[in-house]
Amino acid sequence: QLQLVESGGGLVQPGGSLRLSCAASGFTLDYYAIGWFRQAPGKEREGVSSISSSGGSTNYADSVKGRFTISRDNAKNTVYLQMNSLKPEDTAVYYCASSIFTMTSMTSLLSADFASWGQGTQVTVSS
Repeated sequence: QLQLVESGGGLVQPGGSLRLSCAASGFTLDYYAIGWFRQAPGKEREGVSSISSSGGSTNYADSVKGRFTISRDNAKNTVYLQMNSLKPEDTAVYYCASSIFTMTSMTSLLSADFASWGQGTQVTVSS
């Protein structure tokens, strides 16, 4: 059974940094593109960033470009989201998800392109 577990969320002041991790169990993560999504209270889930199965291609939402960096360590079966210069509007539950297809160069930010989802980790940016 494919399982993804997010960690690294927490409370941080504006301008601070956090690194989220997405660890996989039950499957080899490097077969899949991985996406990070977030959902704030009362808002729809939005795509934040994604990385292709090889790690050679990445994609970012305009709202996080230049502040967030996605990376993967296939040896550790983990994908990371480094978040810098955090703003209050980054507050949300963050989810990672694996792509429907394997060995893909896809870097979609659309939920429909992803199949297995983690349980989410809360990120709160507040002074």
